[in-house]
This record gives sequence, structure tokens and C-alpha cells, in this order.
Amino acid sequence: MRVFLGMILGALLLVCGVYVIDSMRTSSVASGQTAQETRTIVNWDVAAQDWNALKTRAHEEWTKIAAK
Repeated sequence: MRVFLGMILGALLLVCGVYVIDSMRTSSVASGQTAQETRTIVNWDVAAQDWNALKTRAHEEWTKIAAK
């Protein structure tokens, strides 16, 4: 049980860390060429669309299972 909890916690820390680094790199505070040269590590728009599609599909499948 501790192993699974550690893996989940590690994954959450990884995602949060990447999000923080990405938001700092593309901050509106940065000015000049620095803001234009840096790119995000993760395409968060695509990740959000995939997450919403996964949630929708899981909800639809759960509805099918619950209806039986």
C-alpha cells in the first residue's frame, strides 16, 4: 500500500513541478526576447482536452455499467 501511495504522490509532485516551471517560463512578467525564446515543456491545452475526453468516456462507460 505504501508503494502505491508513494507512486501516486510522486506522479502528482512531478506534474505540479512541471506546471510550476512551465508557468514561470511563460510568465507575462518576462519581457523581451526571453519570453519569446522559451517554450513550455508540456502543451497544456492538448493535455486538458485529453483529460476532458478521458473523463467523458469514463463517465459514459460508468453509466453503461450502472444501467445493467
